[in-house]
Amino acid sequence: MEKTFAIIKPDAVETKSSGKILARMEAEGFRVVAMKSHCITKAEAEGFYGEHAGKGFFGSLVAYMTSGPVFVVVLERENAVAHWRAVMGATNPANADEGTIRKEFGQSIERNAAHGSANLADAAREVTFFFSQTELL
Repeated sequence: MEKTFAIIKPDAVETKSSGKILARMEAEGFRVVAMKSHCITKAEAEGFYGEHAGKGFFGSLVAYMTSGPVFVVVLERENAVAHWRAVMGATNPANADEGTIRKEFGQSIERNAAHGSANLADAAREVTFFFSQTELL
């Protein structure tokens, strides 16, 4: 079994879409290994998205991710990283396929409802960024 990391972003929490996104995760065969509501601090956002530091959108991304509560989630299933990325859809909801999370719940390239790890190495780093070993079921 493979693990991946997901965030239900502030826009999805604000629009009360979290439950629908969680239901979709389970319908897609994911097991929720860990989940918690969290308010990401500026320092956490800057660390988590550090690979984008210096890019034009970095400040806006940090401001957005700290603008309200999120749900951080660890998911497990076979081929978890690739499957969650397919379920989320393209980063820009305008380019996402019908039936994907971002097409259904995303508002813009930044306010796109969900985050997912890009690969297994990122998943491992992201899981431990927000969860201790004792929090993982």
